[in-house]
Amino acid sequence: MGADHLPIDEFFVRLADLFDSRRKADHGSVFLTQKRLSHVGIGSQDLDSSPGTKKLPDQLDDLHPTSPLPVLMRATNGKSKEKKNEKIKLSTVVQPDALEAFYARYADVCKLGMQGLRKRDRSGRKKAKAKKRKVGAEGEKRV
Repeated sequence: MGADHLPIDEFFVRLADLFDSRRKADHGSVFLTQKRLSHVGIGSQDLDSSPGTKKLPDQLDDLHPTSPLPVLMRATNGKSKEKKNEKIKLSTVVQPDALEAFYARYADVCKLGMQGLRKRDRSGRKKAKAKKRKVGAEGEKRV
């Protein structure tokens, strides 16, 4: 694992803390992402191919992997660039043989973190939309 990636147990502890801090703040977001980790070391690149040449699809190493690839899991509180010092970024790498157990625990942590969520108050948007329709309908009658 890289220096930035947390062990899986630490990732779950800090993810639960991230959900708790969001719940206590009464608002905010938690962004969860996952992607296949297909980074291959620099030594595996073709030395004779120049950067301007395109590889054919059968020459791409990660389209047909010889073994299952690990998954990179990320979580962040989504703070903007202006509040960069408040941004929390978590990541871990899950090996293919540990995916089922990871997803079971991940689902439990996410469910617990989402228990206190409230539905968005969209009444202002609905009222504005209704007002717009009413004004639009009156304009059609006058013509």
